[in-house]
Amino acid sequence: MKKVYVVDGARTPFLKAKGKLGPFSGGDLAVGCARALLARQKFSPTAFDEVIVGAAMPSADEANIGRVVALRVGCGDKVPAWTVMRNCASGMQALDSAYMNILAGKSHLVLAGGTDAMSHAPLLFGPAMVNWLADWYAAKSFGQRAGVVTKFRLSYLVPVIAILKGLTDPIVKLSMGSTAEIVAKRFGITREMMDAFAAESHQRVLAGRAAGHFSEIEPLIDAAGIVYKEDDGVRTDSTKERLAKLRPVFDKTYGSVTAGNASQVTDGAAMLILASEEAVARYDLNPLGAIVDSQWSGLDPAEMGLGPVHAITPMLLRNGLGLNDLDCLEINEAFAAQVLGCLAAWESEAYCKEKLGLSGAFGAMDRAKFNVDGGAIAIGHPIGASGARVVLHALKTLERTSGKRAAASLCIGGGQGGAMLLERS
Repeated sequence: MKKVYVVDGARTPFLKAKGKLGPFSGGDLAVGCARALLARQKFSPTAFDEVIVGAAMPSADEANIGRVVALRVGCGDKVPAWTVMRNCASGMQALDSAYMNILAGKSHLVLAGGTDAMSHAPLLFGPAMVNWLADWYAAKSFGQRAGVVTKFRLSYLVPVIAILKGLTDPIVKLSMGSTAEIVAKRFGITREMMDAFAAESHQRVLAGRAAGHFSEIEPLIDAAGIVYKEDDGVRTDSTKERLAKLRPVFDKTYGSVTAGNASQVTDGAAMLILASEEAVARYDLNPLGAIVDSQWSGLDPAEMGLGPVHAITPMLLRNGLGLNDLDCLEINEAFAAQVLGCLAAWESEAYCKEKLGLSGAFGAMDRAKFNVDGGAIAIGHPIGASGARVVLHALKTLERTSGKRAAASLCIGGGQGGAMLLERS
């Protein structure tokens, strides 16, 4: 099979939503890291065969945000661009789409990744207000409009919060946090375990930052000249004792999932360059690594957090590998309960037999190889970007440690899992 290389990549700092609009749109974020990425390449942006961007919630003025990004970074009119959406794995879907097109020989050089400015998620009118406005605009005379005015109710102005709608599964009617509670109960994951994992995520990010393990981050500058250099949701004072003081959010009486042991609502982008063997030779490129395989899997939406188990397991088996044949494993930390649930599922003989069709437990993952620099609980989870981020950081970790093989994965709202198998060049 042809090789598909990841030449290089960059991401923005991940900026925590703080109750108001963040300084950058989704397009601004993708352009910010892509420009820095392209500035150090040996080819022109016009050399790309296509641009693919994953985004779960692009703003109304950035329809087909992939094309917006492509034009803004200088790819020119002739480079086609498109946008993909697979909820939390939109960025990984963009990479997989590029990977498949290169394998098929349709493309040789692709800019792909993901972006989301979650702080820009809109407030919407509810159905009653929409219908009232329709009547208002349809009214032709003063008398008709006066009649419409009498039907108005202040309750019509109560906004629909789009991000809450988007993070609630329409089939099982559960928020993503509630699905994490279900996973926790299935595997006996306690509040103390969740808080300990969350605190460790912050500690690992801080240690990785101090050691220079986040070289893929490119600073951003906003319109006021303020520079953003680092992920700003990381806390230096996060301990399991402090986290234990937070109240459950999704099941306020019996639950254990809190704002502290869940990922943060965040703005961010990550963009990568994928290339065929021919493009690597033509431009004399030095790739970070290669994408070896990918896998998408489905499962019960009520336990969507276990998606990485359902994606990684068949992918590794297809390649004759076990968990600890990996030198690095990155699983996006949507919730501490969800990640701990994945690790527990692999060690559960009953789960592996019932849900994966295996003869026994798949195995235990060496914690020293798993999310070595922390994850989304500490740095945030901009939905469109996280799939590209985990792939890029896994490759950067292989580069730093001289490792050979890695996997990156996410759970996906709606009951899916996505995974990629990666090798260092």
